[in-house]
Amino acid sequence: MTLQYQGEEYGKKTTFTLRIIGNNLSKSSSNYQIDLLVGDKKVPTFTTEIHQSLSNCLKEIYLFRKHHGIQFDASSEKNVSLYVPYDKVLFNYNKYALFRA
Repeated sequence: MTLQYQGEEYGKKTTFTLRIIGNNLSKSSSNYQIDLLVGDKKVPTFTTEIHQSLSNCLKEIYLFRKHHGIQFDASSEKNVSLYVPYDKVLFNYNKYALFRA
């Protein structure tokens, strides 16, 4: 699933892209990898690239954004790829972690 947001990085308007890759290893566990792109460039954001929950991925993006002066406009969310409906439901359930106050 790939999502795009309009936002600002240190006051400069830009487009941010989140690529969420769900790897179902078994029926009892999943792993998620998430990439953050600023414009067209991938940003090295993580201490680890694979997480066992989507919530942990989104929390890490939130912390990275907070530390680097990045703001997303939540109302500008646009899904730009095909997605598995379960992943979309799971993302919507955990989206609060991305937009904490």
